[in-house]
Amino acid sequence: MSIVVLKDVKKSFGALKVLHGVSFAVNKGEVAALIGASGSGKSTALRCIDRLEVIDSGQITVAGHAVHDPALDLRKLRLDVGIVFQSYNLFPHLTIEQNVMLAPCSVKKIAKSKAQEIAREALERVGLAQKADNYPEQLSGGQQQRAAIARSLAMEPKVMLFDEVTSALDPKLTGEVLKVIEKLAVSGMTMIMVTHEMSFARRIANQVVFMHQGLVHEHGTADILNNPATPELREFISHDL
Repeated sequence: MSIVVLKDVKKSFGALKVLHGVSFAVNKGEVAALIGASGSGKSTALRCIDRLEVIDSGQITVAGHAVHDPALDLRKLRLDVGIVFQSYNLFPHLTIEQNVMLAPCSVKKIAKSKAQEIAREALERVGLAQKADNYPEQLSGGQQQRAAIARSLAMEPKVMLFDEVTSALDPKLTGEVLKVIEKLAVSGMTMIMVTHEMSFARRIANQVVFMHQGLVHEHGTADILNNPATPELREFISHDL
């Protein structure tokens, strides 16, 4: 059963056409990797799924929400969709635990004691339980990124979106964050990730969506990374070797 469906999605920024009719679907519990060169439209496609960008035409449904509908209840959509960016966006004046508690308290109106319990559990899942009382500046980049993932998990989303979450990290910290995402995949979390980590995509993605010039150029299981059908994907992968 598809939990995320994009149908013929088009998006322009002024005269610049970024998405030329993008279609793909992700089933519940699947991990989809969006790959492609910079400017291929993959991050824009991801941002459209969470309605951070409004599409020009086409349809997007996510966990039963018609994202393309102007009457969409954004609050309800955001309760079901978590998104983690390249920049951690943690509040520097709050401890890690307080950062994670914030949304359950303010958005879901959960009692503070319950929110604290949820935050501890989320931090445990990303291996940061012992850092709950630290402030963001006391954490490494990898730990801050894991805290950002915990903040999304605390909202118990049905779908998690990751936009190049490791691109600002060095290889050791990247490995730390990818380990957390891998654990989420094993737990059955539905995830769509824009990534440059090809070996990671090979390992955990149920499907790989290769975007090229605003279109889904090639699409299939992770095996397409070993046996690309088009010269464009072949060339893209060759830069990764």
